[in-house]
Amino acid sequence: MTSSGFTAVIDLGTSRIKGVMGRRNDNGVISVITSGSIDAGNSIRRGVVYNIEQAGANVQKLVRMLENSSDRKIGRVYVSLAGQSLHTLEYNEMRQLPAGMVTGEVVSQLRSAAGKYQPDLKRNYQVADVEYYIDDKPERSPVGVTGSQIEAGFELIVGRPNLMNNIEKSITAKTELEIAGYVVGPTAAAAIALTEEEKELGCAFIDFGAGTTTLSVYKEGILRRMVVIPFGGRSITRDICALNFTENDADQLKIKFGKAMETHEGPIFTSPFSSKPDVDLAELNKVIGMRLDEIIANIREQISLSGYEGQLGAGVVITGGASLLKNLDLYLGQKLKMAVRRATARKTMINNAPELTSDPAFTVVLGMLLSAGEDCEKIMVEQPLESGDEEPSSSGWPWRSRPEREKKPKKEKVKKEKSEKTEGGFLSKMEDMFGNIFSEDDE
Repeated sequence: MTSSGFTAVIDLGTSRIKGVMGRRNDNGVISVITSGSIDAGNSIRRGVVYNIEQAGANVQKLVRMLENSSDRKIGRVYVSLAGQSLHTLEYNEMRQLPAGMVTGEVVSQLRSAAGKYQPDLKRNYQVADVEYYIDDKPERSPVGVTGSQIEAGFELIVGRPNLMNNIEKSITAKTELEIAGYVVGPTAAAAIALTEEEKELGCAFIDFGAGTTTLSVYKEGILRRMVVIPFGGRSITRDICALNFTENDADQLKIKFGKAMETHEGPIFTSPFSSKPDVDLAELNKVIGMRLDEIIANIREQISLSGYEGQLGAGVVITGGASLLKNLDLYLGQKLKMAVRRATARKTMINNAPELTSDPAFTVVLGMLLSAGEDCEKIMVEQPLESGDEEPSSSGWPWRSRPEREKKPKKEKVKKEKSEKTEGGFLSKMEDMFGNIFSEDDE
């Protein structure tokens, strides 16, 4: 990526939608240009776009915030992929080695086959990791090794085939932005939060979000299992609502007074919210604990199903906005019988923005910058007016990469813009009227 451009990433969180503009240097270190977040309202449910109109408006508002604070224009964005249907799937591919040696071309063929594989009723969203075997012997760096055959065991991230549909409808159709690419949220978070030692020794990486909790099991440097549990911080908030609180007040109670584990009985206190009954801290934390026990039971079961129970030398690593619940690390350590570390984006990966690197809610969106490699800047080009030409509007220049702009003569660009505007008028209005009739069901 050139030093003059930047990448822009958007994390569609259930509670808040977050955006970051940044650039990465040749050493892979990120410099954050600006960042922001806005309340998602009811537009995102469990990481999936639920209300297309509201999600599009929220993204547009967030992008304007980023543009205003950076004095740069965004032409396209990378968007996070999430949802409870995401999980890992094993895929094996084998090749004979007539030359008696593994070449780079053979490895590329294996990876290409894994990327093209589409399971029944699911979609392949990412080739997450791979483990090679040459003549049934494990080999981490296969290129150049001699043998008669090579087998590759891939871990793919798969999910519902229509996960991207509502994202495209809300961003591409409702804003002027192009989607540069999709980034699977859990693997992005792991890339920037986990150390190589933790992946090697083995760890359970848990991302506590508002709508979901994602477990990723790593061992010997490879992702072995990933699964999304459909409960998160918002589930706890709604449980607290049963104590006669509104959802907003219940969330504030959870943040200010909630604990995953009590050390002593709390006294009766007067609620800081007007017209609300008194609440016992012990009762509040009992409600929190009941939901946590359900989430932890699911985590324990999934660790067991991974086949690596008792083999995770680095213990548990937690991140995400809901991981800020007081004493959650202590409670997890007690229940799972493992050491627990709270994690955010590693400071060695980002050379500024300490307020972001210390906030676990920004782990995913910062990790997305590691995968986002293309320039997302929108270049505004002023065209000289020819005699008889009307002045074009400056609000709708389509984004193009620099090579495309250099190839096309200026006059063709103006004509193309006018054509795009003409096509977008009536059809866009019809899409706004009928676009939500066939919207996706919430997961």
